[in-house]
Order: sequence, then structure tokens, then C-alpha cells
Amino acid sequence: MLIRLMLRLLGEHRAAVWAIIMLQVLQTAGNLLLPTLNASIIDDGILANQPGVILGLGGWMLIITAVQAAAALGAGYLGAGVAMKIGHRLRRELFDQVQAMSSQEIGTFGTPSLVTRATNDVQQIQTFAVLVFTMLAAAPVMGIGGIILAVQQNAVLSSVVIVIVPVLVLIMYLIVRRLIPLYRQGQALIDGITRILREQIIGANVIRGFVRQKHEVARFAEANRLLTRNNLQSALLVAGMLPMIMIVVNLSSVAVVWFGGHLISSGAMEVGALTAFIAYILQILLAIMMAMYVFSTAPRAAVCAERIQDVLDVTPAVAGPAAAGPAGARLAGTAPVRIRPATAASETRGGGGVEFSHVWFAYPGAESPVLADISFSALPGTTTAIIGATGSGKTTLLNLLPRFLNATSGEVRLGGADVRTLPADRLRQRISAVPQHSYLFSGTLASNLRMAAPEATDDELWHALRLAQAEEFVRKLPDGLQSAVAQGGAGLSGGQRQRICIARAMLRAADLYLFDDSFSALDYATEAAVRQALAPALESATVLMVAERIPAIMGADRILVLEEGRLVAQGTHAELLGSSSTYRETAESQLALDEQP
Repeated sequence: MLIRLMLRLLGEHRAAVWAIIMLQVLQTAGNLLLPTLNASIIDDGILANQPGVILGLGGWMLIITAVQAAAALGAGYLGAGVAMKIGHRLRRELFDQVQAMSSQEIGTFGTPSLVTRATNDVQQIQTFAVLVFTMLAAAPVMGIGGIILAVQQNAVLSSVVIVIVPVLVLIMYLIVRRLIPLYRQGQALIDGITRILREQIIGANVIRGFVRQKHEVARFAEANRLLTRNNLQSALLVAGMLPMIMIVVNLSSVAVVWFGGHLISSGAMEVGALTAFIAYILQILLAIMMAMYVFSTAPRAAVCAERIQDVLDVTPAVAGPAAAGPAGARLAGTAPVRIRPATAASETRGGGGVEFSHVWFAYPGAESPVLADISFSALPGTTTAIIGATGSGKTTLLNLLPRFLNATSGEVRLGGADVRTLPADRLRQRISAVPQHSYLFSGTLASNLRMAAPEATDDELWHALRLAQAEEFVRKLPDGLQSAVAQGGAGLSGGQRQRICIARAMLRAADLYLFDDSFSALDYATEAAVRQALAPALESATVLMVAERIPAIMGADRILVLEEGRLVAQGTHAELLGSSSTYRETAESQLALDEQP
């Protein structure tokens, strides 16, 4: 998997890769040539008392060293650049893939794991690429060239290499074989500790509120202990590799000096040749050491490549047909993404009708469906409310329209077209939604609002805030629209976040508006004011809303009653009071509570 991934990513950097290889070969050739020149200086210059030979060969050695240094710098620069581009592309591919995945598919991997794969795992691939370009490319040339030149110096002493190389390869094999499962387990443990840390940071108030600090500290300590033990085991294996290699290298050096000394004393070998042979033996061992170091990091990179490819191999369930024309082009008969003007109520819109025809939805492997045989229709200019107990499938039903989830069977239509036949981006341009959880992004209030309409002016932002009854508190902020917003909207109350999200939705002129329990954090007076202000702006659009309060939906054109994923009743408030015992009981209990002083 690692090799296939690297080959795919390097396809667009062929010229740079070949340049790196050529520079590494040039650098290595210089390394291999220097010991031979040094041997000639000893034998033909120093021992023969020829200063001219020493100066001449010394000058060539300086030139070769300079070329070698330039080649090393060039190879390192190009290698680092290609590695960074590989990381950039992988992060982009992962981000694009996650953006295209459904909520169900994201849940399969988990948010902490996806974050780890897009950061830590990509970093490991980058690190491995740098090592490949700086070490592995030079190791074969240095090793093979060193063996050839060592044999040229003395064939008898070269038998030492025959013993050393298999021993080093065996050491490398045993260590790498043990590292692979450790690295695979380590990446899973990083996912786990990221998940625990994320939960503890986000849920800090809950933990403190229930005095569970000691329990959470122990929980984190256990995850940290397992990760530390795993990292220590892998680090000890990698650290133990160097002493074992040095033992072999030192023993081989002793053997070479021992046998070489006897050959020199017998006149079968010159001193310079022995010096060059020792240098070549060290270069052969250095080449093997570099290869071993790269291969010791390869298991972690291989595990990371598998984890990254697992995400990239997912075929998003919500993938639709390819969009024809520019991404920003609008569908025929649909509204462009823009601010809703004050005259929106007078616009004629006919493409927002919604129809559910025998729709079922179930998660893979689930014992029972979330939605079962849902059929209803909602016309433009009408408001359809959805009510039901927690877990009855209300949010899931709304998520089928923008294709955050795909129906298991049946048809969901918008404007007469099955949503699965529409490109996802263009489908969502026709829909504006206020999610159940009022999430704001780090930045400013203006940047959060402009997510729905990037070209909206400040006047249009204030108009949307006015509709959502948020203008007053935003104007009181020191920086107004430019007030900083922390991730998730921290620092704003639940009602303020909800109203900002409503204003954001109203910035888009859409065929269909989805409100998923979007008024739950508002008091009755504010909710009534928001609904009254929104009514003219939504008059010609199709509106689907999930709500828990009966008074909030009494004026809806149609109310759907869900129970355990099934549509058990539908009609107006008056009709349901007479035809649905479930609705009647809910209404009586809520209205009775509202009437209490």
C-alpha cells in the first residue's frame, strides 16, 4: 500500500525525482572516488616522497568535495520540497474526501481518527519521503559501488563483506518484522488518546459538574500509559538497532585491520590500499545502515498509508452525478445563492416542492430502520412541521433532503426531481438549513454569516440579523459584525448562537428551508418575534421544521407526527386533535403546562 501510494503521489513530480536521483548518484560517486584518491596520495605521494602528486590529487579531492556538497544540498532541497508537496496533496485529498462523506461514513471512522489521519499520519508519510530521497536513493549506489571498489583493492579481504552483509540484513529483518504490529497498534492508540482528550476538553464543564475529574484523569492516564508503553517498545527496538550494527561494524573493522596487516607485512598489499579498503568497508556498512534506518521507519509509514487509503477508498454514499458546467452554475429554474431581499415575498418560486414516496432509511447492520415507509408532500408557500418523541427520526428525515444521508429505499424529490439524480453541490444551493446544533466557526460574526452568501454586504447582514431578532445584541458588541467568535460559538449564549444560525440561513434565497428544532433555545416572546419576522420572507418558499413545542406549530399548514420512525398521523393542528391520540396527548400536556401560572 505504501509503495502504491508513493508512486501515485510522485507521478506529477517525475522531473524533480529524477533530478534528486542524479544528484544523489553524483554525491555518492564523489564519496566513492575519494578513498581511491586518498590511497594514491599515500602510496604514490607520501611513501614515494612526491609532493607534486600530493598537491595535485589533493586539489582534485577538494573539487570533488565541493561538487559533492553542492549535489547533497541540491538533493536535500528538492527532496524536502517534493515531500512537502506530497503532504499538501494528501491533506487536500483527505479534506475533500471527508467533505464529500455522509455523516454515517464520518461516524464509521470517528472524528478523532480522521483528524489523526489528516495530521499525524500524513506527517509520517512526509518524513518517510524525505528519508527516501536523502538516504535510500544513495544507499544502493554506495553499497554496490563500495563492494566493487573494495574488491578492486583486495579480493581476499572482500570476503569479510560476504559475512557482514547477511548478518546486518538479518538484524534489519527481525527488527522491522516486530515494528510493523507495534506501529499499527500505536496509531490506533493515538486515535484513542485524541478521542479522550477531545471529549474531556469539550465536556470539561460536565466533568466538573459531576465531580468526575479523578475518573477522567485515571481514564486519560490509562490511555497515556498504553501509548507510552507502545512507543517505548518501538523506540527500544529502533535504538537497539544502532548498537547491534556498531558491534558488527567494529568487529568487521578489527578483522580487516588484522588480516590487512598480515597482507601488508607479506608484501601482498600496500598501506594506501588497506586505508582505501577500510574506507570502502565503512561506506558499505554506512549504506546498509542508511537502508536499515529507512526500513525501520517504513512500517510506521506503511501503517499510516493504509489508514489514509482506507479513507480515500470510501465511495461516498451521497456522491451524485457529475455536475455539468462550472461548479458555481445554477440549475435551470433555481435561485442563485444570494441575500434574500426585502421583496422576497413577492418572488415567484415553483421549484421547491418536496415529496417523500415510501422512504425507508436504516443504518448498515441495524436491527430496525430509523424511518419506515414515509410518504408525504409539501408544496411551495407552505410550512410543514414535524413532531415526535426523541429518537423518532425527525432529524434523519430532514437530512435526507440535502443528502447528508441517502434513503435506503423509496424516493425523495425536490421540485419533482429525485435528489439522488442532482449533483450534491447544486442540490444544496437550493436548500438553506438551520441545524439542530447551532455551530459557529472560529472567526468573526460576519465571516460566519457570509458562509451562506460570501458576497453579501454589511447592510444585507444586518437585514438578516434583524429578521432573526439578533440585531440588537450584535450592535451592542464592541466590534459589531467584526466581533470575534470562538470555535463552536463559545462566549455566546445558546439563544444567541441559534439566532445567528437563523440569520445565516436567511442570507440564502433558497427554494427549501429546513429548521431542525431551531427555536428551542429561545424564550416564547423571542420565538414569536422571530417567527413573525420570518413569515413574509418565507412566504413563497417550502418550509420544513422540526419542533417540540405545540404552540410553535399550531399555525403550520401540515403537521407530521412521527413515532418510532413511522408517520402515524398528518394534518392540521385542529385535524390532529381529533384524529391522533398521540398528538392530542402531547398537545394537552403542553398546553396545560403553558396555562399554569
